[in-house]
Amino acid sequence: MLRAPLLAATLALTALPAAAFDVAAMSDGEREAFRAEIRAYLLDNPEVLMEAIGVLEERQAADQAQGDVALVASNADALFNDANSWVGGNPEGDITIVEFMDYRCGYCKKAFPEVENLIKADGNIRFIVKEFPILGEQSVVASRFAIATLQVAGPEAYKKVHDAMMGQRGEFTEAALTALAEQAGADPAPILAAMGSDEVSAVIAENHALAQAMQISGTPTFVLEDQMLRGYVPLQAMMGIVAEVREAR
Repeated sequence: MLRAPLLAATLALTALPAAAFDVAAMSDGEREAFRAEIRAYLLDNPEVLMEAIGVLEERQAADQAQGDVALVASNADALFNDANSWVGGNPEGDITIVEFMDYRCGYCKKAFPEVENLIKADGNIRFIVKEFPILGEQSVVASRFAIATLQVAGPEAYKKVHDAMMGQRGEFTEAALTALAEQAGADPAPILAAMGSDEVSAVIAENHALAQAMQISGTPTFVLEDQMLRGYVPLQAMMGIVAEVREAR
């Protein structure tokens, strides 16, 4: 639909009566003149196009947000009550944040210290990590090791290896993984043996299925209560979103 200023200007310039604005009812000459005047108007006033694009983007963002709320609601149990995912922060926190992450993701690594600062500074956030390896074989190796650590050595060991791998720059070789387990105070042998187990494979498969259901294709992706934040979000912005969620209750 044409905006009022553009419609008025076009009618004035073409000297067409309002009743004749039905494009289908125009003669070929009127239609050609109408198109020419619209083109001339837009060339003289390109800000109208930018305004229209801005309105379209706002509507699309609103539609996306509404769709995300529905996706979160329909997958809430798998998101927030999954017994196979590591849970940190304050287990009784009034806000829950879920992160889908990959150890080879540069933006996950960039977000990592900021998310840590948010959780520590706030003190009332429950934080869930979803292992979501999507960036190649090394991503899968790292996630298998992390999940196996959680299953074999427990949540404290998982947290230590998770933090260490978020700072890892080299390859996740057997020697590197052995060192990571030892640094976490865990016996590396049973962890390495469990990496290829069906139990570990099931967790990765479940997380990929959940991501597909949530229309998540990249990392990091955060689910903050009923909102989805796709991509890296700076610390101050994340703090602001948390505050808005609390205020809206």
